[in-house]
Amino acid sequence: MGKEMKPNDQLEPTVFVIFGGAGDLTWRKLIPALFDLSQDRSLPAQFAIIAVDRIKFGDEALRHRLHDGVNQFSRFGKAKAAAWNQFAQHIHYQQGDFKKLPTYTTLGKQCAKLEKEWGTKAHRIFYMATPPSMFGEIPKYLGKAGLARDRKWARIVIEKPIGYDLESARALNAVLAASFEESQIFRIDHYLGKETVQNILAFRFANPLFEPIWNRRYIDYVTITVAETVGVEHRGGYYDHAGALRDMVQNHLMQLLCLVAMEPMVSFEADEIRNKKVDVLHAIRAIQLDAISQCAVRGQYGSGHTAGKKMPGYREEDGVSPDSQTETFVALKLFIDNWRWQDVPFYLRTGKRLPQQVSEISIQFRAVPHQSFPPEASLGWQPSRLVLSIQPEEGIVLGFQAKYPGPKMQLRPVDMRFNYRESFAAPSPDAYETLLWDVMKNDATLFMRADQVEAAWQLLMPVLNGWQATPPGDFPNYSAGTWGPEDAQGLLAHGHRWPLPTELAAPYRTKGKKSGLKMK
Repeated sequence: MGKEMKPNDQLEPTVFVIFGGAGDLTWRKLIPALFDLSQDRSLPAQFAIIAVDRIKFGDEALRHRLHDGVNQFSRFGKAKAAAWNQFAQHIHYQQGDFKKLPTYTTLGKQCAKLEKEWGTKAHRIFYMATPPSMFGEIPKYLGKAGLARDRKWARIVIEKPIGYDLESARALNAVLAASFEESQIFRIDHYLGKETVQNILAFRFANPLFEPIWNRRYIDYVTITVAETVGVEHRGGYYDHAGALRDMVQNHLMQLLCLVAMEPMVSFEADEIRNKKVDVLHAIRAIQLDAISQCAVRGQYGSGHTAGKKMPGYREEDGVSPDSQTETFVALKLFIDNWRWQDVPFYLRTGKRLPQQVSEISIQFRAVPHQSFPPEASLGWQPSRLVLSIQPEEGIVLGFQAKYPGPKMQLRPVDMRFNYRESFAAPSPDAYETLLWDVMKNDATLFMRADQVEAAWQLLMPVLNGWQATPPGDFPNYSAGTWGPEDAQGLLAHGHRWPLPTELAAPYRTKGKKSGLKMK
């Protein structure tokens, strides 16, 4: 969690096998992340990347394509020729059908050949950067070929979606478990690789200032927002069969909820932390079929304007059915039935074509029990609020009341801001760098366990089933460039409201120096 990637950390020899090695995920994310790790000297001295795919490609052609991806997406910018050439010699291509055993036996021979050249055993990481239809096939063939047999040295990495509902998630987990032990399976969620997400635990449990007030006595409600300005882009075909609930809520937002709400861990062992996350999911109040409208809102964007540009409606996007009933916006109201959180509402929302790209968690504290200041002193008074900002800037903002300068007692809300980019000279690694590093180190802390995946699906199945049984009659029900359907506002109770995104820009400056406070 948040480990510094030290050049002197001696990693054991590793072979990265990327199924779907000629695809977009490999080009855009995986190879740039591995290249960046190599520039930080955070890859083993002995490593190889074997890209497996069905199309006809040679080593040099693949390297040329991947070089272009690194130039575009590396956090170091355009790769220097010497650095790329040194890295590229470790990349190899193998053409093969994912559903034919010879692909895997050839792969096994290639791994054995590398180990013989290196004179030592190597870790084998099998990464499924493929369409979801292959997730249930590749593990079977890895098992048949004996490539999963060595429990300590073989690992498999799987991207979302982990199933499309509870039944398919259980079936996929069963396929994985037939060839791999749970300790070998890394279900990746790139959101958990982000620095702020990881630092939620550090913020809560390393600072005694906040943990005593992290409960129902002091917190009024919690909102979690993951908003996107983009539409479905080139993913229309996939997205129209998934929707926002499956694509974002079941994984990303539920993970954030678990980190905010979990109990203190006894140790920093991976399974100890994951146990606490599962406890949260088990404590969330079940959603009743006859009460879905009281705790869940769905929406689909129509045409509108984003950043001054005219945007098409969802049903006009490529790959989307012209009468699609798929939701592009979801808002949920959840309760966690335990001593810490009883009756504290957790409001979750996510959507596409919203006004701003923002991912943040807002902790709204309760009002003071007695307002002793005169009314004219606190016209702009607001309860204290803590914001954990994940995107577009990573940081933490604490809003509280302060006296405005002058002879009169006047209170104004002010912010105390912490910005990762400004506070630390070291740039934050990309989420995939952190996660690939953890896979190499065999650290499963940031990865989802089978029971956690299934518990999240079980919680959301009544909503999925209810929505499927009752198609929406008002889609599209929000314009591109707005904050979603009006019903999402009605989901909040007791004067609660969705907060506007927090500005985490450079704080207020006085005489050329930074100030920790900024008047609103």
